Amino acid sequence: MKTRNPAALLFTWALTRTLLLLCVFKVVVVPGPDVTSDVSVIYHGWFDILRTGTFPLDDVTWQYPPAAAVAILSPALLPFLEYASAFFLLAFLADAAVFLMLLHVSGGQGRSRRGVWVWVAGLPLLGQTVYARYDVMVTAVAVAALLAAARHPKAAGVLAAIAAMLKVWPALLLLGTRRGRATREAWSTAALTVGGLVVAFTVAMPGAMAFLTFQRDRGTEVESLGSLVFHVARQFGWSGTVQLNYGSVEFLGPYVDVVSMLAQVLTALAFGWLLLWRLKARAWGPATLADAALTAVLLFTTTSRVISPQYMLWLVGLAAVCLLFRDSRMALPVWLVLAATFVTFLEFPIWFSHVVASDSLGLTLLLVRNGLLVVASLSACRRLWRATVTEPRRAEGQRLPAQAARENSVIGS
Repeated sequence: MKTRNPAALLFTWALTRTLLLLCVFKVVVVPGPDVTSDVSVIYHGWFDILRTGTFPLDDVTWQYPPAAAVAILSPALLPFLEYASAFFLLAFLADAAVFLMLLHVSGGQGRSRRGVWVWVAGLPLLGQTVYARYDVMVTAVAVAALLAAARHPKAAGVLAAIAAMLKVWPALLLLGTRRGRATREAWSTAALTVGGLVVAFTVAMPGAMAFLTFQRDRGTEVESLGSLVFHVARQFGWSGTVQLNYGSVEFLGPYVDVVSMLAQVLTALAFGWLLLWRLKARAWGPATLADAALTAVLLFTTTSRVISPQYMLWLVGLAAVCLLFRDSRMALPVWLVLAATFVTFLEFPIWFSHVVASDSLGLTLLLVRNGLLVVASLSACRRLWRATVTEPRRAEGQRLPAQAARENSVIGS
């Protein structure tokens, strides 16, 4: 592939997206459970409730911030289409928006079309789940926030806040903003936007913050890192069960609460490391914001009690932004994310029954996918730290003796 040829990008994007549309409209049938049922049944059910002016107060599967209502209600923009069809088309348009944003920015100085290729070739690795969840819409707003940050930190703050109110993870996007004015403007604008949206939704619609309780009570989902404990334990007679719980397939039984707690501890430790990095960072380059965002979301995804397939969408979007910049250090983590995305497609939906059964195939798929995410997370942390902490400190140390030598030579002369 010639990364400088936009025609090749356009052709590949059009071909792969046509295939994705054929899959969600069931012209092409992919083995495994029907991933579009979330749209036609769950999303559509929420749509009917939300348009009455209230959130789904009695539905524990509603675990999203209040602005998610906008995504669920968005098919009303296309009233001439059936709900699911309208949703798939809007998801396709969000994908197209990301593609066009990345392509537009890729021509700038110090930029590369590698990032566009990551989105074009990487997204379809997840299969039809791409258009059967609203995460692609969230990712579009998140990508816009990262791309706006260099010149318009206030706009980036607004966009990141909107994305975070659609789904919480974009709250991590601004972690790597350059110290000083950029951070003050982006963070303060994001905080004000979030506050305004919370007040507006709370006043306008009952139950805007009910998602916090529903999210808190989730357990260990069968695809998460922690679930590997129980997949292995089942081989030795563990007495727990696998059931649909809080909207996902989870393990229920002895020690599940302990593993769930340990996952939350790992997430807290990851957050602590990110704060330490923020305090220690000495240098910011054009790619630092995107590299830090990918690292942060990788850590929170990998340590989560739930790793739903659509979470890979977030990582592909952030990976694409990283590789737009020639000085990004995230090439290896990006390749690992792309590999993990394809393995995710194999474990859901194709061989999900094997995952639920904890048989050898299912266990192998999860070990590979989650192993790739762990290695990608550790690699991203190491590369981000070296680029912004270790190497700048070493460069400062080398400059000091050189400067002293120059001063001595001046004095001696």
